[in-house]
Amino acid sequence: MEDDTTLPERTCIVTREQKPEAELIRFVLSPEGQVVPDLKRKLPGRGCWVTKSRVTLAEAVKRQAFARALEKNAKADEGLPDLVGTLMRKDLVQALSLCRKAGLAVSGFTKVEDALGKGHVTALIHVSTAKPDGAAKLNRKSGPDCAILDFFAPHELDLAFGRENVVHAAINDGGQARNLLDLANSLAQYENLQIKGLN
Repeated sequence: MEDDTTLPERTCIVTREQKPEAELIRFVLSPEGQVVPDLKRKLPGRGCWVTKSRVTLAEAVKRQAFARALEKNAKADEGLPDLVGTLMRKDLVQALSLCRKAGLAVSGFTKVEDALGKGHVTALIHVSTAKPDGAAKLNRKSGPDCAILDFFAPHELDLAFGRENVVHAAINDGGQARNLLDLANSLAQYENLQIKGLN
């Protein structure tokens, strides 16, 4: 996971609390004066910070906090919270695809069950529409440090694995897997999701 202690603290424009950058989302202005998210914290220009929470971001838009923090003509669309959620999910699906290409991911109930039996599984994934009994059976075989991610939509898993009807997947430990968990943790913070095994 990202080490919060190595990142400078910033002030949320809504709550006025100081937090490590990993707990915030940076926003900048486009040349047209539109407020845009900078999830990777690399875009040029003056930025401002909002706590990594859909509710807090919606409050920032409602209060016109960006106009005070950036410039009075800053335009923040009502759909900004949805845009951020969509971008986070896109990054997460891309990271899962990279895990597959790196040979760290397997899919299919039997393959996932075998991987869990061998250990070294960092993340166990179920599509959001998975049958509870199948997911529960695999969950029981996962270790205490295995993150269980059950919020992928069917089309997201299909896209990541390049085939249809992916229901269960397992991710073995590795560099790409750690990036995947960082992104999953960010999405969980933003959407107020609970992830078993991910602290």
